[in-house]
Amino acid sequence: MSENIKEYPFKHGLPLEFEIIDLSKVFESKKNMMTVPHRAQFYHILWLEKGEGTHFIDFNPVQVEDNSILFIPHNCVNLFDKDGRYEGKSIIFTDSFFCKNEQDAQFLHASEFYSELYGTASLKTDTKDSELGILFEAMEKEFARDKDEMQYSILHNLLHVFLLKAEREMRRQGFNQLKPSIHLDHLLLFKSLLESRFKEERMVSKYAAEQGISEKQLHKATTTLLDKTPKQLIDERVMLEAKRLLVHSHQSVKGIAYDLGFEEPTYFIKYFRKHAHTTPAEFRENY
Repeated sequence: MSENIKEYPFKHGLPLEFEIIDLSKVFESKKNMMTVPHRAQFYHILWLEKGEGTHFIDFNPVQVEDNSILFIPHNCVNLFDKDGRYEGKSIIFTDSFFCKNEQDAQFLHASEFYSELYGTASLKTDTKDSELGILFEAMEKEFARDKDEMQYSILHNLLHVFLLKAEREMRRQGFNQLKPSIHLDHLLLFKSLLESRFKEERMVSKYAAEQGISEKQLHKATTTLLDKTPKQLIDERVMLEAKRLLVHSHQSVKGIAYDLGFEEPTYFIKYFRKHAHTTPAEFRENY
């Protein structure tokens, strides 16, 4: 482990922040990077033709299986199984590539694949002759072409259609998406604000005011859709970051406390014990 969690930016020098890579080759050549806890500052779509092992995303184990597609959000703490098998292809892309306008951003961040409202998304797929397989192959062919002025738009549109088709397939396989509503709008904006401000702001009233709604309206939105209060969601986000830093870095408890916006380490220790029923030091030792 390093002092902080390793962060891997998108590769410099490519004409587009989009790439399709051979998983087995990359896993072999960069295994020492992929099998330590890290934050990738880009999104993954892993198309696994052959796979085995346990992949961890923010402490959540995900089974790596044959004939499956795994969607990994950006900036989560990601850990490939050092003894696992990853054979197939991966699409990696950034917000800058996909989100050319506000509608693109809303679609991507609210999707069941990359929204924090849902768990890690995975699909079973039988063959690359499926609709998703045909779209994946079309992206591969376009990506391999010499770059011209149409390539970005073609790849962007193909990826957008791929995600739409994947959503349809997710529902066919039994996934229940939250229905569009004013409550969902409030919840998504709250989650977006929380992601950018949880280290310095833990007051529900401030988040409600920034959205231009009352605390009661925000409470109604979160409890209706997630059966959790806004305060619970704030605490969950702070605790997730605390656990990430305790387990995946060598930062001191004192340093983590200050990093998360606590004025005194003792306040952080009390807060952590209240929510995890153990001290930060004990939690780190257990992992």
